[in-house]
Amino acid sequence: MTENGENSPLHHKNPANGDSAVNSRTLKTSLVDAKSSKEHKDALKVNARNAEGEFSPYQPRPPPQPRLSSKSVSVEETLRTRRLKNSQESLSDPVETGSSSDSLKEDLTALAQGGFVFREAATTRNDQESNVRPLSAAASGSPVSRDRGSSLSDHGGRPRSQQSDPTDLRARPSKVLLSPVPPTGKLPALEKGFASATLKAANRIDGDCLDYAVSAKEKPSDRLHRNLSDSRLLENRGSDSASVHSMRSNYSVLSPIRPQDVRNRSFLEGSVLGSGALLGAEELDRHFPDRKVGIYIATWNMQGEKGLPTNLDDLLLPTDSEFAQDFYIIGVQEGCPDRREWEVRLQETLGPYYVMLYAAAHGVLYLTVFVRRDLIWFCSEVEHATVTTRIISQIKTKGAVGIAFTFFGTSFLFITSHFTSGDSKVYERVLDYNKIIEALALPKGLPDTNPYRSTSSDVTTRFDQVFWFGDFNFRLSKPRAEVEAIIKRTAGGDMGPLLEHDQLSKEMKEGSIFKGFQEAPIHFLPTYKFNVGCDVYDTTSKQRTPSFTDRIVFRSRQADDIRAFKYTCCSGIKTSDHRPVIGVFQVKLRPGRDNIPLGAGQFDRGLYLEGIRRRITRELKRREAMKSESTSTICTIS
Repeated sequence: MTENGENSPLHHKNPANGDSAVNSRTLKTSLVDAKSSKEHKDALKVNARNAEGEFSPYQPRPPPQPRLSSKSVSVEETLRTRRLKNSQESLSDPVETGSSSDSLKEDLTALAQGGFVFREAATTRNDQESNVRPLSAAASGSPVSRDRGSSLSDHGGRPRSQQSDPTDLRARPSKVLLSPVPPTGKLPALEKGFASATLKAANRIDGDCLDYAVSAKEKPSDRLHRNLSDSRLLENRGSDSASVHSMRSNYSVLSPIRPQDVRNRSFLEGSVLGSGALLGAEELDRHFPDRKVGIYIATWNMQGEKGLPTNLDDLLLPTDSEFAQDFYIIGVQEGCPDRREWEVRLQETLGPYYVMLYAAAHGVLYLTVFVRRDLIWFCSEVEHATVTTRIISQIKTKGAVGIAFTFFGTSFLFITSHFTSGDSKVYERVLDYNKIIEALALPKGLPDTNPYRSTSSDVTTRFDQVFWFGDFNFRLSKPRAEVEAIIKRTAGGDMGPLLEHDQLSKEMKEGSIFKGFQEAPIHFLPTYKFNVGCDVYDTTSKQRTPSFTDRIVFRSRQADDIRAFKYTCCSGIKTSDHRPVIGVFQVKLRPGRDNIPLGAGQFDRGLYLEGIRRRITRELKRREAMKSESTSTICTIS
C-alpha cells in the first residue's frame, strides 16, 4: 500500500486539523530537508503517542503509522515517488498557479515563522487549544472531511494578502462541503395538535374519488348514494384535528387540472377507454368509484287538488333515509292546476343542492327530474315524448309522458302514466300499456347504446335502464269486506295474502304486461282509496275496494343492474285519496363516449332562484316566530 501512497502517513489527510494541519505536500518537503531517518522515526513515535489519546479530542492529530509493505522500500524512493506524483497533480489542478515545490517551500516557511510544525505539537498543545474550534464533521473516514484537508495545498499559491493566518486552525476550503450532522439525542415526538405543510399536502383531496368511496365494512344499504354534507369529506383525511382543519381551510374539493390535460381533452369526441373522455371510465371512477348511482322515484295521484301540502319533506326527504340520492324523479297524475307552483315547491324542498334537469307534462300528467348540481355536466341532452290513451286525443287525463337522457354511458327512460280506471277493466289497461310502448317516440337524437338489443315495437328495449311508475289502476279482485278482513289479519307487513288477488301481479306473471319488468316486494298497505285528510278507506256510497293502484316497476338490459333498497308509501301526506309511493334504487353505470350530445349544464335557472328565495324566506319566518315566542313569555312572581 506504500507504493501507491493510499495508507502512507505522508499522504493521509486528516480533516480535524483545520488550516493549521499540514497537508501531504508540506510533509513531503519537510521530510526531504530532514538530516537523518532517525529523526523521522522519532517524529513518528510522537505521532503515535498523539494518536493514542494524549492530546485533546479537538487537537489536530497527525496520521497514524503506515502499514509495513511486503517490499523493502527506502524512504528516499518513497519521497521521490511522492514528489513526482504531486508535481503531476499540480499540473492538472486548475487552481494551482505556481510549481509544486515552490508552493510547498512557501508553506513550510510560513509555518516555521508561525512557530507550528508537527514535531512541536506536543510541546505547544496548551497554547494552541485556545485557537482550536471543534468541527462537527470530524470523522476521519468521511469523504467530505478528506476534501477539506487539501485546502493547505492552495494556500501558498495565493497572494499574501489573501492568505490567512497559519496559526488559525479553522479550515477555509475553496469548496465548502458540509456533511450531515446526526442528532445528539432522541427527537421529541410530534404533538397531536401539530399541523405542518407535509400534513397539509398529505391531506390534499384528490378529485372527489374519496368522497364516493364505500367502506368494505359497511353494508350496501347504508351507502346508497353520495352524501351531500361536506363533513363526510373530512372523515378519512387525517388522524388529528389540526391536519383536518388545515385541509379544510387550505384545500378545495376540486381536483387540480394540469395544462397538458386541458390541451389533450376533447369534450366532443372520445372513446370509452380514452383518458380524456369527459364521460369515460376515468371520470366515472372519479365520481362513482363503485359505478352506482342513487335514484329516488316518487309517484302520486294528487286528485287535482288546488291546495298543496304545506311541507313536502315527507315525500322527498323521509326521516328514515340516512342520505339523499343523486337523482329525484317525481311523477304526478291528476296534478294541481298550477304546474309551475308544483315545480317551485319541489325545488324549495330539495334546496340548493339540486337543480331541475328537465320537466315535461301531458295534460295533468307531470314528470320532473332533479339532479345533484355537480353531476349535471355528465348528463346528455334531455328528450321527452307523450302518448294519450283516450279515444279523443284532446282529453289528456289518461296516457303517459316519458323523459330520456344519458348519464355517462348509461341511457335512462322514465315513464309516468295513468291507465284506465275501473275494477273490471283489466283488458283496457293492458291495451293502454301496449299503445304506450309502441307510440312513445324515444329516443329522438340520442344514440342507442346497444342497438342490437332494441326493437322498434317496444320503447323500453331501447334504453339501458327503464323505470315506469304511476297510477296503473289495477285493483284487488275481491269484495271490499274480504279485503278489509285480510288487512286486519296482516301482521309484520306481509302483504302476500292481498297480492294473491292483485290484478297487476297476475298479468305480469302471465306476460301480458310489463314484459321484462320487475317490482320490489310490497310491504305497505293499499294506497287507494282514502278519505281525504285521514287514514280511513273510502266511506262514500261507492265504497271503493282498497287496492295497490300506485306502483313502480323497472327493467334493465343487464341482469342485476338495478337494486331496490326501499319501496313504500308516504302515509304522512293526506291531501288526496291516494297515498304517494316512493322507491329508492341503486343503478349500475357504465362509461360513455363524448360524442353523446351533452346538456352542457343547462337547467331551469329561474326555478332554482325562486325555490331558494322561498326557502330563505321560510327560514327567516321560522326564526322570527321562535324569537317572538321566547320574548312573549310572561314571568309572574307570587
